[in-house]
Amino acid sequence: MPLLRLRQAALAATLLGGVAGAHAGLFNDEEARKAILDLRARIAAVEDAGKVRATELAATNAQLAEQLTALRRSLLDLNNQLEAMRGDLAKLRGSDEQLLRDLAEMQRRQKDVGQAFDDRLRKLEPLKVAIDGRDVMVDPEEKRAYDEAIAAVRGGEFDKSIGQLNLFQRRYPASPYIDQVRFWLGNALYGKRDYKEAIAAFRAFVAAAPENPRAPEALLALANTQAEMKDARGARKTIEDLVKTYPQSEAAQAGKERLASLK
Repeated sequence: MPLLRLRQAALAATLLGGVAGAHAGLFNDEEARKAILDLRARIAAVEDAGKVRATELAATNAQLAEQLTALRRSLLDLNNQLEAMRGDLAKLRGSDEQLLRDLAEMQRRQKDVGQAFDDRLRKLEPLKVAIDGRDVMVDPEEKRAYDEAIAAVRGGEFDKSIGQLNLFQRRYPASPYIDQVRFWLGNALYGKRDYKEAIAAFRAFVAAAPENPRAPEALLALANTQAEMKDARGARKTIEDLVKTYPQSEAAQAGKERLASLK
């Protein structure tokens, strides 16, 4: 402000000097005083206007500073909100990825459960098997038990097979395999040299299934068992029944040959 006043004073002096020099002969002293007073009034008005403008400028600057400070605070808050939103978005993305992994795992487990259910269901579904030239339906577990028992007989595990075959008869008395079980039980007992029980098993088989294709073979096995027990008479009687009942069978032809060795 002092610098402004100095400039204004210098301007006034210049103007005053110019006016005084140019019109020295035209104005008297009274007029010169009036001119000076008028000039001073104008300078004061200019100074007053400058003060008002400076005050207004200061107020405007203060207002702008406040607005700038508020804007900075707003920008800072907005930046914080953006950072929070980025964090939330990252969490959501992580949650989405976890959800996708969980969904994939659930789908895999569901597939495994479905496969296991199908497997169990297949194990319960009846199976078609051929027994002595006939197609019949049996339970999977029933077939498994029969196959294991027969495998034990053929493997020479007679004690094991006898237990399995007896258990099969108790568990599946109406099974389509039941005649086969009686036949193989007689063979297992014969293999174990339990001839008395073998004879009972062969007779039970023939009595229950005289039309079975293995009936002639069972009679021949019965005769051989009787021969092992030194019951030649019983063996001959059995072979005679075999030849009479099943004359065209291979077992009957073998029985005729066996008679020659029986005394």
